[in-house]
Amino acid sequence: MRNRSGWCEVLFCLALLAVFLPVKIYPLVFLVASAFFALDTKIWTPYRWAIYLTVFAGYAVAVFLIGLPAEQPELTNFLKLLINFTFLYTAVMWLTPRNNVRLLGWVDVALHIALALTLLQLLIYHQAAGFRWLGGAATSAQGSALYQSGTYFWGLDDKNMFGARIALLGFVYVLVPVVRLKSIVWWRIALVLLLAWLSLSRTPMVALLMGVGFLVWLAANTRWRVVLGALVTLALPVVALRVIRIENITASNDGMGVRLTYWKAFFEHFSAISPLGNGFMSGGDFLSRYAAFYHGEPHIHNTFLSCYLDFGVVGLLSYALFLYHYFRFGVEKYRNRSFWWIAFVPLLAIMMILYSGYDNDIVLYLALVFLLGSAGPVRVRKLNGRIG
Repeated sequence: MRNRSGWCEVLFCLALLAVFLPVKIYPLVFLVASAFFALDTKIWTPYRWAIYLTVFAGYAVAVFLIGLPAEQPELTNFLKLLINFTFLYTAVMWLTPRNNVRLLGWVDVALHIALALTLLQLLIYHQAAGFRWLGGAATSAQGSALYQSGTYFWGLDDKNMFGARIALLGFVYVLVPVVRLKSIVWWRIALVLLLAWLSLSRTPMVALLMGVGFLVWLAANTRWRVVLGALVTLALPVVALRVIRIENITASNDGMGVRLTYWKAFFEHFSAISPLGNGFMSGGDFLSRYAAFYHGEPHIHNTFLSCYLDFGVVGLLSYALFLYHYFRFGVEKYRNRSFWWIAFVPLLAIMMILYSGYDNDIVLYLALVFLLGSAGPVRVRKLNGRIG
């Protein structure tokens, strides 16, 4: 039993690293890890979050089967949905009764490796581009041009998806010492913000600034909150111009402009969406019909809108209730409300502008957050803000 538990810990860390590999072996790693988690778990509890997750997955299966025959992208995403949700459920059931202190230490090592290789990958991208965008990209097109497949060996060769992964796993990296050492480690924050900046994607910068800002605000006393408020006010113009690139935000060749166009099409043609959903991965067909312009994305760049578009009322409600009760589960089990609020801020920020809902990054982040939450209560107001 002890050896099996050790293998489970190894597989949990390998699952974290596998999502970064250019050869997509992570589904196999997730499946093997899920099997080991199941074998090492004695008690299976039908928590409310798991019930709503099952409703969402079951309805997605029904919608997929009704829409057969499926093309390759639909089949791939369908399998991804089943594998990722299986990994999440078995991982949380396995983590719940355990003492996870040793595992958290190994996860910290895995995150060091993952982010070190991420830094190397980004520097290679920039070297191939002559380092001309180290100061930031003026447009989304410039940012995307950084990601050349010939220099890709780690992470993703897509700006937005790689940026989102940097934000989520980078924020977990920031939270590890918050849980283990009861300390905010500033060099970790600086490192993940550097990675976000080098990615040339606004998504990780905004999500990390929100998450880190919320963490520091809750940890600060009144005097420091006044200082932070003043610093934020002074930084807003720079953030708006250099990070958000607000002057281009509605342009048709800007990533945020594309999102605004897609969301506008969703609400203006809401009546064209069946309350039962338009079908698995129906975003491309819907946007090509109703959006003012369409750049070929398979989803609408918003998790909740995508859930409704594909799976209707049942999909949207079951997914929202899954997230709500997952949050409640963590809070009630470990009495750590502030920590869970902090952890959910960057996730929700990214979900509002990117994911389809069953992506491996979301599942991995939720499992990691649960692992962090299980390590013990964190009194955010009493964190040590030392450097080190």
